[in-house]
Formats: sequence, structure tokens, C-alpha cells
Amino acid sequence: MGLGNKNHHLLSKIATNDKHGENSPYFDGWKAYEANPFHPINNSHGVIQMGLAENQLCFDLIEKWIRNNPSASICTSEGVNRFRYIANFQDYHGLPEFRNAVANFMSKVRGGRVRFDPDRILMSGGATGANELIMFCLADPGDAFLVPSPYYPAFVRDLCWRTGLQLIPVECDSSNNFKITREALEAAYEKAKEDNINVKGLIITNPSNPLGSTLDRETLHSIVSFINEKNIHLVCDEIYAATVFSTPSFISVSEVMEDMKCCKRDLVHIIYSLSKDMGLPGFRVGIVYSYNDEVVNQGRKMSSFGLVSSQTQHFLASMLSDDKFVGNFLAESSRRLRERHSLFTKGLEKVNITCLPSNAGLFCWMNLRNLLKEQTFEGEMMLWRVIINEVKLNVSPGSSFNCSEPGWYRVCFANMDDETVEVALKRIREFVCKETGKKVEVKRWQRGLRLSFSSRRFDETVMSPHLMSPHSPIPHSPLVRAT
Repeated sequence: MGLGNKNHHLLSKIATNDKHGENSPYFDGWKAYEANPFHPINNSHGVIQMGLAENQLCFDLIEKWIRNNPSASICTSEGVNRFRYIANFQDYHGLPEFRNAVANFMSKVRGGRVRFDPDRILMSGGATGANELIMFCLADPGDAFLVPSPYYPAFVRDLCWRTGLQLIPVECDSSNNFKITREALEAAYEKAKEDNINVKGLIITNPSNPLGSTLDRETLHSIVSFINEKNIHLVCDEIYAATVFSTPSFISVSEVMEDMKCCKRDLVHIIYSLSKDMGLPGFRVGIVYSYNDEVVNQGRKMSSFGLVSSQTQHFLASMLSDDKFVGNFLAESSRRLRERHSLFTKGLEKVNITCLPSNAGLFCWMNLRNLLKEQTFEGEMMLWRVIINEVKLNVSPGSSFNCSEPGWYRVCFANMDDETVEVALKRIREFVCKETGKKVEVKRWQRGLRLSFSSRRFDETVMSPHLMSPHSPIPHSPLVRAT
């Protein structure tokens, strides 16, 4: 039996504070899905999960590699000779072959335009752990980080819950497609100073979650110049680096640093993960790459609280060192994301729903302002409740991303199979037609439908997401998987 709220005094303030962010529409949508998950046969009227930024489009490529490389696992007759070494390995530096493979992979993702030093790679349990690790290294309780809005809702959990830090939004808006400007950075920084808040740094996501867009070179130069002048840290979350599916190409902060003559390199840190680019969130591989020697030294000690398992390191070192596989995977993943993005956005266009122009990510930033009963955040939430409860789609309202304008919603498109995408589009189109009174030809879901990038009609192992019957128990809290 749980302690309950009345016995919170028996627990620590860290355990019971409200910084986890569970009480938000972002997580409420997850709960609605888990209470009534969609299944094409057993529960065809259930909620479709479109709030989960998972990349499930290339599992077949990884599965094929696994079948062709049994020695990569210590659980096969071909690989069992490495069992004792891997089972006993405890060095929190990580397997040398793993760090080398990750460093090379990070370089490949950036087109080979920049090199990464394996000795600067710190491990952590997923991007969540990596974000918290870098915060513990850079700031004290009460300090603040600037963060351009809209931003990932779980940053509140990752960056603040246990560290005692605070986030200060840098307000961006749709007038320039939510571009980060120097003026907005200066305004947020000066306001924090007026409020006697100690600003230790700026955190950005590139490519952006939730916008699905990449930062151009000029903007990155401006950002690096800003943190250099203020002498504050820059944390670059680049976990979607290989999800770019159209122009312009991804530009890493590491490339921009090479361009700049005067750059305080020890202020710059990169967060990376294999959760999005490889579609492996369950492997819990998070990376901190820092240009600061002391952060590397102290962060490596802290990483002992959230290491990647040696078995996972061993497997990934082998897979990521296969240059032919990695090259093919990155190219095919980009192609499949491009086709899925095109399929989804064109489906929305049939009922005049537009999305912010994007070239990366596993989601779209969908504009539903024309459907709001009133142009307020309450109006946004009213529409969101209808989408969740009646249309039965879990999309995430912009206000949960701290968006400055009502009417924007993040909708994920890469965590489901082809048929489920068609069901979701059909529901959206029918809803919009009902709301606007306009008739639009709606293509019926064809059970035999196949897109060019899939050889499967319906695969229970990649269904939206972690498919279960409507009578299955909830597998685990959405707050653990939130992304």
C-alpha cells in the first residue's frame, strides 16, 4: 500500500516535489491512450498513440543485421566466448570499442564534417539521464537555464526535478516560424537578471522537438556568440540529428565551433542518444559529449549512477562499427521518414490542415487555430479534449510545450504502421468535415494497403506503439517513456 499524499512528510522533498510534470495535458494524453489503446481488430475504436516520438520505421533493417551477425550477442553460441568478459566489465569509462563506435557514428551522422574524441564521451541511461547529468555538472539548485519555446515538456523532469534548477523560456513565435533570435535571447537573459536569477546557461534542441526543423548556420553562430559574450554554458540536444529527411541538411554546433575564430569551447556540451536516430529507446543509451575537460572528469564519476549495460555496449559496438550497415541504415531511414512525412502531411492538406515547414524529426507541428472555438489556451484545451475523447487520437497541445500561441499541436507519425496512419488520417478528416460542414472525399482504410517502404501489411511487433490488446494490463508508466 502506498503512503499517500497525507504521508508525504515521511518522504524527501526531492521525491515529492511537483517538478516531475506528471500533472500536465502532455502526460494526460498518454494515460488516455493506455486506458484504451487502439487495436485494428480487438479495439478499433481505441485511442491511437500519436504523442510518442519513437522511430519504428527501420526495425527490419536492424533485425536483419542481428540475424546475420550472431556473434554480436553474448547470448548465442557464436558470441558466448565473450560472456565472461562482458558479464564482469564494470569500468564506468565504458568499453573502448563502444566509445570508439559511438564517436564514429556521431561523425557519420554529421556527414563526416567533424570528428569526435572517444575520450570525451560520457555514458548515461538514455537522453533523460544525460540531460540530468550535465545539469548536475554545470549548475546548483536555484540556478537557471534559458530554453527557447516551444520546448520538450519533459525538460522540466529531466533538467529540474532532482537538480533544483529552473527553466526560463525564451519566447519565440510563428511570425518567423519560431526562429530563435538574438533579441529574444537578450530579453529573457535581462529579465532573469532583473529578477536576481543566476543564469548558468542556454539549452537548445537541434533538430527541434516539437518543431521538426533544423537550425541554420547563421542562427547557430548567433547562439554561440551570445553564450560566449555572457560567459554561460550552451547545451545542445542533438538526439534527432539523423532524422533529417529533406533540405536543409543538419548543422551541428560542433561544425559551427570550427568556423569561429574566437569560441570558448569549454562552454559547449552536446547531448546525444540512439533513441531517435536508431529507434532504440529501450536500450537506454544516452551520451554527454563535452568540450570541457573538468566536465568530462567530474561527469564520468557521476555517470556511475546510470551506466549503459556492458551487454548493450558490446552489441552496439559491433553494429555501429559496420560501416556498410550504418551507411545504408542512415540513407534508408531518411527515405522512409521522408515518405511517411509526405503521406501524413498530404493527408492533412485534404482538409486544409497545415503544419509548420519541417525537414526533420518524428512529428509535425500541426496548426489547428482555425478549429478553435476561441483563440485562447482554454480554447486550445477544449479542442484537445475533443480530439482525445471523441476523435480518439493522442496528440499533444502546444501549451504543454510552453508555446506562446494557442492552436498548435505536436503529432507523431513514425511510431506506427502504415494502416494505423490511414486510420488516424481518416479520423482527422471526418472530424474536420464535421466541424466545418465541408465534404471531403475520404479514402477508406484498405487492409491490404502497402507503402513503398514496407513489405508488411500489419506487423504486431511494430504496431502503434508496443501493441497490446484492450484487455492487457498497462505495461508501465508513460512517464518513464515520455518523449
